[in-house]
Amino acid sequence: MGEQADERSRYATLEDAGIRQFMMACDEAYPADAIDLPVASQRKLYDALCSRFSMPYPPGLSVIDDRVDGVALRVYRPDTADNPPLLIYLHGGGFVVGNLDSHASICAEIADQAGVGVIAVDYRLAPEHRFPAAFNDCWAAVAASRRLAADHRLDAARLVIAGDSAGGNLTAATCLRARDCGGPTIRGQVLIYPGLGGDMTKGSYIQHAQAPGLPAEDIHFYHESYLGPPAHPNHANKYAVPLLETDYSRLPPAFIVAAEWDPLRDDAFDYAARLKVAGGVAHVRHEPLLVHAFLRARHMSDPAAESFAAITAAARSLAYDGDLPRQ
Repeated sequence: MGEQADERSRYATLEDAGIRQFMMACDEAYPADAIDLPVASQRKLYDALCSRFSMPYPPGLSVIDDRVDGVALRVYRPDTADNPPLLIYLHGGGFVVGNLDSHASICAEIADQAGVGVIAVDYRLAPEHRFPAAFNDCWAAVAASRRLAADHRLDAARLVIAGDSAGGNLTAATCLRARDCGGPTIRGQVLIYPGLGGDMTKGSYIQHAQAPGLPAEDIHFYHESYLGPPAHPNHANKYAVPLLETDYSRLPPAFIVAAEWDPLRDDAFDYAARLKVAGGVAHVRHEPLLVHAFLRARHMSDPAAESFAAITAAARSLAYDGDLPRQ
């Protein structure tokens, strides 16, 4: 009884009961000191955590595994759609954990609710494979989008890139590279609580340094796992740290989700502001009741479910109309 009371008090600042239950379930499956464990143990724990919140695939969805340039992919295609748009999904996990299975039900529900074909990318993980390995794997899928779309009866001319957390970083980075390389054309980008390399000495990084689920200490660990020690030149590469870019012009419209109880919150607002200053289109959906990784709570929290519905609506609008939905 005492331990349960301690857990409730720990999350007393979280107003949504579903999110409190979600965080307690996460604590049971994934210990707070997980980053101190060997990477193989971290991945085993993360896989178990993800499976705990996994849901059956929606009916009427074809799911096929594929590869491009040695990178494993998983394709989710609504059977009811005729040549639907293509959405490439880049999973989160701090560049260290996560795979095709960890985000499978999330990708399946995006495909179903947005009416798009989703291709998930199983990019290489750090620290065994530091930047630019993950970025190159994601870019391989984007660069081959026309061929992949043809193989799976999808429309590469209506291409959207989406990702959560580390996947949000990779989403922004691949959009930068597509612009710098002159294509392929991307109709929209969807970034869900992205980590874009903001200043960790101020703002939400300090305000929410001890946020439930993702404390700032963990972010330091993931950054160094992906980029190397602080003095490594990777830390100065805009494709690794998208907020280092100095030119945000000619980038696709962006729908960005910021969770309040998240050290990464301000990265979403900073990225949107820079897109707008450069003449671009961006909207941040701020979630005052939600925490990092809330996508997994979409079936146990009303605010998380509402945010997921907004994400799929934005993905659909960007893919079909090339613009953000009216706010």
